[in-house]
Amino acid sequence: MLAPYAVEHSRGRRYPEPPHPYRNDFQRDRDRIIHSRAFRRLEAKTQVFTRRYSDHFRNRLTHTLEVAQISRTIAAQLGLNVDLVEALALVHDIGHPPFGHAGERALDSAMREHGLFFDHNLHALRMVEDFELRYAAFRGLNLTFEVREGIIKHSRDYAASEFPELAEYLLDQRPPLEAQLIDWTDELAYSTADLDDGYEAHLLPLDEVTAGVPVFARFFGEVKDLYPDAAPKLQFNEVLRRILDRWVGDLIRNTQGVVARTLFSTKADEKRADGLSQSESARPFKPALDDIRAAPTRLVALSSEAEQERRQTKAFLYQNLYNCASLEPEKEAAERIIGDLFELWMKNPEKLPASYREKTASEPPARVICDYIAGMTDPYIYEQYEKYCG
Repeated sequence: MLAPYAVEHSRGRRYPEPPHPYRNDFQRDRDRIIHSRAFRRLEAKTQVFTRRYSDHFRNRLTHTLEVAQISRTIAAQLGLNVDLVEALALVHDIGHPPFGHAGERALDSAMREHGLFFDHNLHALRMVEDFELRYAAFRGLNLTFEVREGIIKHSRDYAASEFPELAEYLLDQRPPLEAQLIDWTDELAYSTADLDDGYEAHLLPLDEVTAGVPVFARFFGEVKDLYPDAAPKLQFNEVLRRILDRWVGDLIRNTQGVVARTLFSTKADEKRADGLSQSESARPFKPALDDIRAAPTRLVALSSEAEQERRQTKAFLYQNLYNCASLEPEKEAAERIIGDLFELWMKNPEKLPASYREKTASEPPARVICDYIAGMTDPYIYEQYEKYCG
């Protein structure tokens, strides 16, 4: 049962296709994403820890699967289109380059030297629109409008004046709740997962976590009372389960309340403005997708209390994990490798693969090189660096 404001049907695909006999449009999108080369490459792309540090921790693919699982759970409770949500969750990180955020920063820095920039959402759209070659009838995956819109708009707003090439994606409107949800599930997934991986990597001692993450400290006292003889890692796991469950439950309840308050209040104001009586204006209504798109702000959100907990956790992770000295050599290596290879191919485009050399005739060489590097896995870019730079 879909809520009245959920996405029920797609607006269609860029290249029309007949309906499938037993899969809806968003299920087909999900399957196309899973079977794409770009999705498979996520398995060898860094989330936080590169494989040279350890292969025990999450990579882009396992993080993506966790986001998809959390997203489906929340979407079902909110009455959203679970198939659309799953497709968006599976594709949300497909545009990330190798080496995690360090790689993204290095690639953007290299592009800005040539008057351009790198944005992983825009790159993801290029991948599903152009780079994936699986079908004889068209380039790309020919995903539905809603999935392509969600790739662009799930985590940020783009101004139509700055990005006229994205005009078809309704930049003056909010994305559906299905797309809004993905940004939050991404945040909740990595905030708890990175605590887990940081602890296992011996980079986040338990006393530092309890001192720096108030919500962790609160649940840790409860877990110690329940499981006083459990191994420390099992106690840690129990705390993370409780944090994630708290945030997920809060996101569901708060979003339901925000949707009701925002849309019902807006509709009541409209009725009063039309001269209807107070009793008429108080009648309930069923908010539709158009109301979600026209809302003054995004409506998926944590409560203020839970959001403060999340922000405290994120600040702790930045200070004690993402920017810790132990990971600096990996980040510096990532930036050096991407910077050196970018410069090499700018000076020697003949060393690019043939398909990319051909593209430099119609696109800026910097953009072509950026596309090539962004699609690489960590192991492959190491190979290219050793081949060309020693």
